[in-house]
Amino acid sequence: MADLEASNEPDGTTGAGVPDGTEETAPAPAAAAAPPAESRGSRAQPKTDKSEATRALILETAMRLFQERGYEKTTMRAIAAEAGVSVGNAYYYFAAKEFLIQGFYDRMTYDHAADARNRMAHTRDFAERLEIALASWLDTAAPYHEFAAQFFRTAADPTSSLSPFSNESHPARATAVALFRDVLQGSELAPKLDAELVELLPDVLWLHLMVVVLYWVFDRTDDTERTREFVRRSTPMAARVINLSRYRVFRPIVRDAKGLIQDFILPTIGKTAIK
Repeated sequence: MADLEASNEPDGTTGAGVPDGTEETAPAPAAAAAPPAESRGSRAQPKTDKSEATRALILETAMRLFQERGYEKTTMRAIAAEAGVSVGNAYYYFAAKEFLIQGFYDRMTYDHAADARNRMAHTRDFAERLEIALASWLDTAAPYHEFAAQFFRTAADPTSSLSPFSNESHPARATAVALFRDVLQGSELAPKLDAELVELLPDVLWLHLMVVVLYWVFDRTDDTERTREFVRRSTPMAARVINLSRYRVFRPIVRDAKGLIQDFILPTIGKTAIK
């Protein structure tokens, strides 16, 4: 599969002499490189079919090895060897092993959004749409559950680029928030709610997904059945609370909730409060 390497990629001669089982550092470029075109840890690269195929190959190989060997025991050298590319080529697309996880986040979030939108296309019931979106995430993530805890140890560090709240995770987070915006706005409930609340709720629903993800990481039941039951039971309750917000008697509580969201939640995920 080495023929997938683009002609203007590194020749891969760097990185020699690193003992097996030792994580390498990124090879020093022969000349000063242009600033990255992406903020995901990938180096700037030509958008050709060949380069995209190489990048996808490296990512898919890494995900398979993470499943088979575990994240910590899988080195960039092993990933490159298994993919049939040079170590230099692997680093050309992913500046460090952790950015393979960023690539994984991006791909899985995209797959989740596409699957969820397809599943909920024929219902306008908000509670049903929300449950579909959450269950779709569990199904999309299921193949990676065995090594999810290894990722969580790094992602839980607030200074890590793997944190779901980090700037590096913004593209995946934006994709997920856009999905929850569709969950709400495609429902019969959205026209009945305060417009400002409709604007805020997608971010709050994404945070609800993060609670589900945290529970899922530590769930060791068959097919993560406890997490699935948590989704089935918590979703109608969340939908009822949101539905109640449209009644006048609950308006003071809704205003207080908006204030908490604007002052504490939006700044945490890098969003400016709505005035």
